[in-house]
Amino acid sequence: MISDLQYITKDQTGWTHAELASSACEAGVNWIQLRMKYASIEDVVREGRLIRDICTTYNSRFILNDYVELAARLGADGVHLGLQDMPVKEARNLLGKEMIIGGTANTIEEALKHIEDGADYIGVGPFRYTETKKTLSPVLGLKGMRLIAHGIRDYGVNPPIIAVGGILPTDLKGLYKVGVSGIAVSGFLTDAIVNNDATVVLRKMKKHWRSSDKNEYDKIDKL
Repeated sequence: MISDLQYITKDQTGWTHAELASSACEAGVNWIQLRMKYASIEDVVREGRLIRDICTTYNSRFILNDYVELAARLGADGVHLGLQDMPVKEARNLLGKEMIIGGTANTIEEALKHIEDGADYIGVGPFRYTETKKTLSPVLGLKGMRLIAHGIRDYGVNPPIIAVGGILPTDLKGLYKVGVSGIAVSGFLTDAIVNNDATVVLRKMKKHWRSSDKNEYDKIDKL
């Protein structure tokens, strides 16, 4: 089961990735992606082991961003691979059928390639500009998200599509209506954690998402 609300950890002054993950899980998140792109292997292993235990305690999924070779060692449930990371097909060959594998896509072609190579879900983005990543693909907005979500399904495949990149609670109804399966957040929820407001913010996000009406997406054909 691919969660419709995923949290991606980030470097945050005064906090470890494990502390952020713990606060997110306590607030109600059931999917943690550890993202430490520029850390040492030792640091990734240390934080990964702590997050594995945290996720076990809260019955949450633990996904490792990149570092395919560490996934089994850390007891991760899966990996998420960016466009510059190991190809999904190679990761699937190494990890086998049981591990969850997600792949980032910015175009229909990239998404279809991931699906063909064995990805379980597609992270589509960025939705808008975000400072979480140092290098960004072209910003998609609602129009781009809708084109990719519907374009993929026009090929007869229907993988979970997770929107990512600078997403705010006010974006959720629009994203739901254009056909994405869920969202992944980092900076916004991290700010809420730091401000000791994560539980309230998460409750509002879930309410916005689950109260949306996907049947209304035809009303925004002209986006």
